[in-house]
Amino acid sequence: MIMEFVSKIPVEKGWSEDKKYCVTDSSGAKYLLRVSPAEKYAAKEREFAMMQRVEALGVPICRPLEFGQCDEGVYSIQSWIDGEDAEGRIPMLPEDAAYAYGLDAGRYLARIHTIPAPPEQGDWAVRFNRKMDYKIKKYGECPLKYEGGEAFLDYIAANRHLLANRPQSYQHGDYHIGNMMIDRAGKLIVIDFNRSDFGDPWEEFNRIVWCAQASPAMASGMVDGYFGERVPDEFWRLLALYISSNTLSSLYWAIPFGEGEIATMRRQAAEVLCWYDGMRNPVPTWYHRQKF
Repeated sequence: MIMEFVSKIPVEKGWSEDKKYCVTDSSGAKYLLRVSPAEKYAAKEREFAMMQRVEALGVPICRPLEFGQCDEGVYSIQSWIDGEDAEGRIPMLPEDAAYAYGLDAGRYLARIHTIPAPPEQGDWAVRFNRKMDYKIKKYGECPLKYEGGEAFLDYIAANRHLLANRPQSYQHGDYHIGNMMIDRAGKLIVIDFNRSDFGDPWEEFNRIVWCAQASPAMASGMVDGYFGERVPDEFWRLLALYISSNTLSSLYWAIPFGEGEIATMRRQAAEVLCWYDGMRNPVPTWYHRQKF
């Protein structure tokens, strides 16, 4: 490493396989150090380069500062965000303030999606249909089932055609309130690009479920900030498709993590079915355009 540090404290938060540390240099300045296995060099190099492109668009993120190899594998050094987790702060705010943060999140995401997918990227409908087929198969084999879960399967079967001719762009990959922070100046910061990919930009909203559970006002603002004055009807129909697919896979994903995660996913699926009236109404009940 070019930069030198006098302290190194593990950061235990998050689901990433990366080892994360808060490191401090001799002047007292803090940074985020992420370390990955050596075999991930190429993937992490691409991730670092894409973060540089996102930062250049003016999106507030952990700034990518240094990348390279070390004894433990591959490392990156990023700016340290001194602040608090958005998922702890935003639900405590008045609706107008939460909505305003949602507007910021939506506008940032629109900027991220201006980065195009490479021309060799495979057809989206083919790719995502394959992914959904796999999830349906795994859900069918899963010993657990959601109450009312057949509504997700029926919605997918009736709406696959919406995937045809969708554009593709760069995706953050896990864009929701749990991967955002509020810094000491009150600014929303986007973190954790380790699941970034390329695909339909609207698929990126599949994790808005976590935002809507925490703060419907924030989730509403995110949609409005992304689209501006009018949200296309097709967006809502596609989002319901992506959320149906994601919800199916969440149940069997949760099993290795124990009863707590299984219960969380069951509650989330029940809430999604409530929002969408059993997948009969593509506009979720949590969405309300606000004027402040």
